[in-house]
Amino acid sequence: MKNLTPQNVVKELDKYIIGQDKAKRAVAIALRNRWRRQQVTGELQQEIMPNNIILIGPTGVGKTEIARRLSRLANAPFIKVEASKFTEVGYVGRDVESMVRELMNIAINEVRSEMTEAIIADAENKARERLLDLLMPPPPASGTDTAEEQEAKDERYQRSREKFAAKLDSGQLNERDVEITLQNTPMPHVEIFSNTGMENFDMQLGELMAGILPSNKSKKKKKVKVPEAFDYLVAEESSRMVNKDAVIGEARHRVENDGIIFIDEIDKIADSGRHEGSVDVSRSGVQRDLLPIVEGSNVPTKYGIIDTSHILFIAAGAFSMAKPSDLIPELQGRFPIREELHSLSKDDLKKILVQPRTALSKQYKALFATEGVKLIFREDAIETIAEYAAQANIKMEDIGARRLNTIMNALLENYLFDMPEKKTKQVTITKNIVIDKLDSVIHDEDLSKFIL
Repeated sequence: MKNLTPQNVVKELDKYIIGQDKAKRAVAIALRNRWRRQQVTGELQQEIMPNNIILIGPTGVGKTEIARRLSRLANAPFIKVEASKFTEVGYVGRDVESMVRELMNIAINEVRSEMTEAIIADAENKARERLLDLLMPPPPASGTDTAEEQEAKDERYQRSREKFAAKLDSGQLNERDVEITLQNTPMPHVEIFSNTGMENFDMQLGELMAGILPSNKSKKKKKVKVPEAFDYLVAEESSRMVNKDAVIGEARHRVENDGIIFIDEIDKIADSGRHEGSVDVSRSGVQRDLLPIVEGSNVPTKYGIIDTSHILFIAAGAFSMAKPSDLIPELQGRFPIREELHSLSKDDLKKILVQPRTALSKQYKALFATEGVKLIFREDAIETIAEYAAQANIKMEDIGARRLNTIMNALLENYLFDMPEKKTKQVTITKNIVIDKLDSVIHDEDLSKFIL
């Protein structure tokens, strides 16, 4: 995190997102300020609030991708939610606190995976020894053997065990069946739904009944192949070695200090006055419920109380039918930074096709390669594809870079369908091919709306 200076963050974002420099600068500064806050000592650290951001712009211009890439750079828990899916407390539906609970669940899974990866080698060694014990149990001790006879038995067993271990490692025992004991088979969950915001509060009946049911009821024996038995034993050893309290503690720390919640479609809950006199449970009521979460409050989860004071909130919306000023004033004040993302031009779309690490042209080349076909895009073809995508965005709804997906799918559909029956080794997309395939669609307004 220390090396993630604002300049470095922008450089990394540039590898995946074309343009939108002002928005990149804003999120880079917000991310760095979180690290700076954690370096501050004393009570002042708790008083430094995150600079929450509203990204304004049409769909497909990079709002979500900026937030997602930012979370990956910082290795921070991240969740995207849609404001329009929430309802005011008191109505049936999701309440805003559920976003914090979901973020905590994501952090738990991430931390558990990291901790499991750190001890996986030890877990595999222990699982291997347990599997060898199942394949070749130690000989029972005999009370009549002398010390010398017992020692000789142990040596013979050890030599045989080493031979078995060599066969196990080489895969020679993969087809052999072995009987394993499945521990603590999961019991059904009880999900509690209520208007108090405690939905999806899982209660493990297995834990509740652990002291009541006999222990053998939670175990059963099953015959499986050696590789499956090994995987199960590794998972069991890993679960035993990873400290659950440590996982919860680290996950809570990450959520409270590094968590990022991306609230999309926030303009859909802005009340522009056109709905005056109507009851809409997805507008001002949701804003009022969202306000304490963004301001900083304690949210109950099944892993404990989560303080949202230092979670970074990035909101986004097109704001074509409403304005940021249509949000309630208190909520506006909690999003002090506002950046407008511009619509994508033809040059932007051209760069998006080829420059990012995950560019669409590279994705299709990889898909074609799986069928043994080399896909080549000529420069003039890329230029024409970008031009058609820009025209389609102007004539119809502006859906930004997502228009490239529809254009590329229409262009390459026949090739994708014919592979691998046609023994084609190379496909070269030229300007003429693009025009032949797309020109009539683009210029026929009704057809373009239907296809693109």
